[in-house]
Amino acid sequence: MTESPTSSSSSSASPQVPSSSPLTIAICAPLEAEFVEQIQRSAPEATVLYDPALLPPERFPADHSGDPAFQRTPEQEEQYWANIRQADALYGLPNESAAGLARAVRENPKLRWVHAMAAGAGGSVRAAELSPEELARVTVTTSAGVHALPLAEFALMGILNGLKRVADLQIDQKNKHWPTLRVPTPLASGSHLVISGLGEIGMETARLAKALGMSVSGSKRAAVELEGIEEVVTNDGLGPLLANADAVVNTLPGTPYTEHLFNAELFATLKPGAIFVNVGRGTVVDEEALLAALEDGTVSYACLDVFEQEPLPESSPLWEHPRVLVSPHTSALSLAENRLIAERFISNLAKFQVGEPLPHTVDPVYFY
Repeated sequence: MTESPTSSSSSSASPQVPSSSPLTIAICAPLEAEFVEQIQRSAPEATVLYDPALLPPERFPADHSGDPAFQRTPEQEEQYWANIRQADALYGLPNESAAGLARAVRENPKLRWVHAMAAGAGGSVRAAELSPEELARVTVTTSAGVHALPLAEFALMGILNGLKRVADLQIDQKNKHWPTLRVPTPLASGSHLVISGLGEIGMETARLAKALGMSVSGSKRAAVELEGIEEVVTNDGLGPLLANADAVVNTLPGTPYTEHLFNAELFATLKPGAIFVNVGRGTVVDEEALLAALEDGTVSYACLDVFEQEPLPESSPLWEHPRVLVSPHTSALSLAENRLIAERFISNLAKFQVGEPLPHTVDPVYFY
């Protein structure tokens, strides 16, 4: 832990620290010491508050919540929150929770910036129920983009699984069945992919899909032209695109505006036999409608990393469906994640110190 001052100024649009105040950063999420040192080296005049004894140990790389069995002593709990109450910026949501974020904002009037570990931190910001004044004072940035490549690779795996009939192969292997009739499979090359949510994850998915020879269309909040994308629509215009989709990848976040976007009506517009992949948020998909689409052949295969309720209840028929791959919301994880998030924070920190707008901020209206 080091203590030394820096200076900048405050602004609601571009969060800054008042020029008379030292810049203090509190590390609120488990993080390797080498990355804490990188943060300190990037801002040598700042105070970086980091005590690993106050943070739950990681159970696996990039375990931002840490061991749930971890408990602080009363003295450690007071020190943890004392660090947060004197910080201008936080690395991670306190206790990786909406309640922790709300408490930090309300107990620390000098707090101006919180960097979240997740790409989809908007849900936590919404759940914190901050006032408009608090949302204007404290900018929350996300790690959007850090997870783009692993999510895109997972999405491509799901598409290829569906095209190459991996589910049928697994059934035959389990039954030790060698079919006498050979079944041809579609090529990825020449197939058409529709991506709902052409943000960083969607565009990275598009890049990999195009490398396989797929054509790509999709949706974005504003229907603007994007290089390499055949057609861009808003979510309201997805139906006509889905009629020609061999595969669909959802990357949309969970917001009131996207809840159950993929309902029975939208699934009915799909080209029969389409592959469906969800790496966005589970609430975007009506799971009953998805199951019905799987049963009637509208969807030939579903690769799902996210669900309406998590953990996925044991009673869910998705667990045992022969043409569904269930992934426990882990497709974004990679061994490089902590390094990449720390590098993102350092890049943002340089902007924060001079009052520049911060990228990947949570929208206080749409919460993504």
